Amino acid sequence: MGLEGDPFDYRITKSGMLVITRSGRTVMELGGKKASALIPKLGVSNDSDQQLLARATGNYRRGNERHVNRHH
Repeated sequence: MGLEGDPFDYRITKSGMLVITRSGRTVMELGGKKASALIPKLGVSNDSDQQLLARATGNYRRGNERHVNRHH
């Protein structure tokens, strides 16, 4: 399922922590310099938000993943 069918969501806490969720579950919590760098970039457009959040969580296809062929 892609980002369109199962998008990331986020919220920013009062303490400046960035909480990233997907399907109602917390995927990652970012704080410190990483959160401070990412937060200003969010909110520009939903598409770019999805890409930024996917990259921050490591859930981003780079095109170099190996595909396993199963022989039955």
